[in-house]
Amino acid sequence: MRPVLIRGLTAAAAVTLISGLGIAVATSASAAAGCRVDYSANSWSTGFTGTVNVTNLGDAISGGWTVAWDFPGNQTVTQGWSATVTQSGKHVTATNPSWSPAIASGASVNFGFNGNYSGTNTNPATFTLNGVACTGSTGPTTGPTTGTTTPPTTSPTTPPTTGPTTPPNNGTKADNPYAGAKGYVNPEWKAKADAEAGGSRVSNSPTAVWLDRIAAINGTTDSSSNGSMGVQAHLDAALAQGAGYIQFVIYDLPGRDCAALASNGELGPNDLPKYKSDYIDPIAAIEGNAKYKNLHIINIVEIDSLPNLVTNTSGQAGATAMCDTMKANGGYVQGVAYALNKLGAIGNVYNYVDAAHHGWIGWDSNFAPTADLLYQTAVASGSVNNVTGFITDTANYSALQEPYFNINTTVNGTSVRQSKWVDWNQYVDELSFAQAFRTKLVSDGFSSNIGMLIDTSRNGWGGANRPTKASTATDVDTFVNQSRIDRRIHAGNWCNQDGAGLGERPKAAPATGIDAYVWVKPPGESDGSSSLIPNNEGKGFDQMCDPTYTGNARNGNNKTGALPNAPISGAWFSAQFQQLMTNAYPPLS
Repeated sequence: MRPVLIRGLTAAAAVTLISGLGIAVATSASAAAGCRVDYSANSWSTGFTGTVNVTNLGDAISGGWTVAWDFPGNQTVTQGWSATVTQSGKHVTATNPSWSPAIASGASVNFGFNGNYSGTNTNPATFTLNGVACTGSTGPTTGPTTGTTTPPTTSPTTPPTTGPTTPPNNGTKADNPYAGAKGYVNPEWKAKADAEAGGSRVSNSPTAVWLDRIAAINGTTDSSSNGSMGVQAHLDAALAQGAGYIQFVIYDLPGRDCAALASNGELGPNDLPKYKSDYIDPIAAIEGNAKYKNLHIINIVEIDSLPNLVTNTSGQAGATAMCDTMKANGGYVQGVAYALNKLGAIGNVYNYVDAAHHGWIGWDSNFAPTADLLYQTAVASGSVNNVTGFITDTANYSALQEPYFNINTTVNGTSVRQSKWVDWNQYVDELSFAQAFRTKLVSDGFSSNIGMLIDTSRNGWGGANRPTKASTATDVDTFVNQSRIDRRIHAGNWCNQDGAGLGERPKAAPATGIDAYVWVKPPGESDGSSSLIPNNEGKGFDQMCDPTYTGNARNGNNKTGALPNAPISGAWFSAQFQQLMTNAYPPLS
């Protein structure tokens, strides 16, 4: 699930320009009608992404809606989402998805599209809703509530997708959704932890709920890794607990985890329309329910996706055919952008995008290209503000801090960067990497308010083998190996690591630029099976989970360091949970 240790890679960043926000108002057709349309376009080269938000200022519309406008220049819609967007000449119409024909009074709907342009990409000046022109205030009905539209001469390039009616934004989003908020304790994970000897010491910790297949949205009874509670059940339970925040892992991209097998998913590389309509749209519909408006809903968006496009495509040592496919067809970028757009439009939802870890992209050749790709993807979502922040070390084991050396340490005149363990990386631990990566992301164009999360669920590395002081060795390799608290055989090893321990307990604002330490990977849930186990969840067998495997280029041809007898990813692994508690740091009391 967690690839890779790859150096010497390059990637080109797209140059993206963000155009201004256009605001228009339109009269909706109802007994008392009125609406506002907020239009923005994010342009690059000869392409752009348009985002349209329609707020109903009048009485409720129940019979369907159509938004229309004319482009002032040479602009052409190529693909739409969350509405059926068609174009005839300069005239564009967007009609509601079949299951969302209503706009309540004071509520909003939003949709988006990609397009091409030449010359200047000037925003449309006026809009209509259901055939009635903009006024910006309520007034009497002058047309039918459903209206008619010009028959389109073109159709969307992909099957139309649907989306939820977005509830009114309930004020400015919190700068840090974790600050001062009680975390949701997943009762299904808690029950498993409580059933283990000593598990009650940690079972009240907030952990994330993984939505790693479509069936998980409503809950399953046929799975060893998903529970019977779906998204709505978890949200209702969070309200019952009086929780201030809840965490979901959005994790079902087409061609998922293209550099590994243990966490492959159910969707094929060309299943982007299904990902949108059957996975993201239903999640957005549930999360957008107004009953949850006072709950901070935090989404960890698509781990092991975008960084793979930098490090594991043709020309790189870790290249795979699936990663080449997902880079070529745009499925990862478009899928993540769509998820950010849909989920980010909900006023109490916070998106944190996966940003790998220091042992994956800590080299200069990977660091900047990954940040640039993340920025490009956020822009494609319609706004960089759809991203609250980023998360590192998700479901991984990289030490939070190495207390006995840092990247500037030298041994007998030799930099630790020259050691086999550090291998010329610019970082030796996760905290220094996360803080530096945040700085780079802000310099690329993200808000200075973005925050980082670090998954500390399994990076404690305590127990009897934890060093207590710096080595006195004068050989740099010996010094690093005797001093480092990360006891893995190689930093590229990611599956069920032997000797790992629980890390820092979840806490808000623990360090500069860090929104929280979190337990996104629930301790005790496997990374992948030690051998092939047939299952109905699309999860394969990866040799990196086999303790007898002698490795590949991604881990320097070392042994995997994986625990034996592991179940499929996400299933309960009692032996690992017990070891994590034994090796917890800080230790459990």
